[in-house]
Amino acid sequence: MNNNLIKRFVSSIIIIPLAFFFILKGGYYFNFFLITCLILSLFEWNNMKINYLKKNIGFIFILFSFYSAYKLKILELNEETIFNFSTIIIICIFTDMGGYIFGKILKGPKITKISPNKTYAGVLGGFLCSIIFLYSTIYLGKYIININLIFNLENILWILFISLISQIGDLIISYFKRQSNIKDTGNLIPGHGGILDRIDGMVFVFPVIFILNQYL
Repeated sequence: MNNNLIKRFVSSIIIIPLAFFFILKGGYYFNFFLITCLILSLFEWNNMKINYLKKNIGFIFILFSFYSAYKLKILELNEETIFNFSTIIIICIFTDMGGYIFGKILKGPKITKISPNKTYAGVLGGFLCSIIFLYSTIYLGKYIININLIFNLENILWILFISLISQIGDLIISYFKRQSNIKDTGNLIPGHGGILDRIDGMVFVFPVIFILNQYL
């Protein structure tokens, strides 16, 4: 196990529970957490060496993304809403983990020059881990929380859709990092890089889910 993988693992077991503490506590805790992540994300985006128009579009999009996350979280303060919000985040996390692990182990053909570390094996790994998460959630949900889900084709397609948007978001941020000639958006999180490196998929997933909720 290489040094970077160890750092990534240690960071994850600290950051993920901490993030869910703020999410589940809600109220001022959640608002503080969201605003902190927003400020850090905007700061990292501002450090990107891209043209004025792209940078400003990025600022607007990041603001809209965090607004979407806020609205989805406070839409209804009940168990189901918190569960759905948490599920979106965990699918993105599992997608990222699956992509990283499968890509490192299986390697294989690269997807694009935009992100040299992204492989087809990593993409499939991201999808597979999302499905495993869905099955685990349905199984454990019957015993932990009062929410009954069915492991059917509709739910599988929904999870795969979220995973796909997350992976597209990852590629888009990678494109801008490559334009800026940097490996990571920051160095705040050992093994991961910056905040945007950690939430690049979520930044794109939340606006899509928010818009779908509003109009469908």
